[in-house]
Amino acid sequence: QVQLVESGGGLVQAGGSLRLSCAASGRTFSGYAMGWFRQAPGKEREFVAAISWSGGRTDYADSVKGRFTISRDNAKNTVILQMNSLKPEDTAVYYCARSRVRYSGSSTYEYDYWGQGTQVTVSS
Repeated sequence: QVQLVESGGGLVQAGGSLRLSCAASGRTFSGYAMGWFRQAPGKEREFVAAISWSGGRTDYADSVKGRFTISRDNAKNTVILQMNSLKPEDTAVYYCARSRVRYSGSSTYEYDYWGQGTQVTVSS
């Protein structure tokens, strides 16, 4: 069993930054890709970023490229999402997820464990 706990959300003005953390418990962390997704009210959950098991490959949604950075520390069982130049449209609940495989993509179906989410609100 894997448990994921997100933290770091909050309220920030447009143009500001936030750093989200995802702490994973359980033995199986380093061998799997990890991802971040978000869900705004009334919208479907959407892909934000993913990182391969080694950290050597990262993928981003077009809407966050150049502003967000995903990273991981396998020794600490932690995944980080650094969010810069935040916009009001980034407002959502952000979820950390563990992939079923070492390299993963943008579909929610590729992920089998999810955190409870952390709220990010960007004011204009």
